[in-house]
Amino acid sequence: MDKSPQDQIAHNPQDIAGKPSPRIPYWHIWTDDRGISRQTRCHLDHFVFAGVGQAAAQWNDAQPADTATVVFTVQPVGWVGEWHENPAPQWIVPLSGRWWVESMDGTRVEMGPGDLSLGEDQHCRADAAGRHGHRSGVIGSEPAALMTVRLSPTAAHHPCHRR
Repeated sequence: MDKSPQDQIAHNPQDIAGKPSPRIPYWHIWTDDRGISRQTRCHLDHFVFAGVGQAAAQWNDAQPADTATVVFTVQPVGWVGEWHENPAPQWIVPLSGRWWVESMDGTRVEMGPGDLSLGEDQHCRADAAGRHGHRSGVIGSEPAALMTVRLSPTAAHHPCHRR
């Protein structure tokens, strides 16, 4: 039985028309072994070229199965969330406006539509300055609308484990 060209492509995802599989960058805020929150630039990069249902083949990077709750937030102009942890591991997707996140190690990342963050700073330990988790806030003159996808409560304490 001969394989269709689409079946052959699906089994060779690293070379679709001579192009490597895509990579989607994201910022990962995580807690190290000392309880300090840090941010690391990571990439989703385990894509497979395959159809979904009856649709034509596309690049897919399926994440591990998990329970999830989707929460939409709108942070008003001037909003600042002082030091706190993410309530659970969660993907954060800015929909409109701009937003910043500062981790305990002093890293400040600014994000807007098209950016992606994985908030996993649970179990931080307050430092001598009282910093615990992260702080975040709105940039500019318009509110920041975010979509969060909260996952199960178990966080991994190393960067870039979601690929």
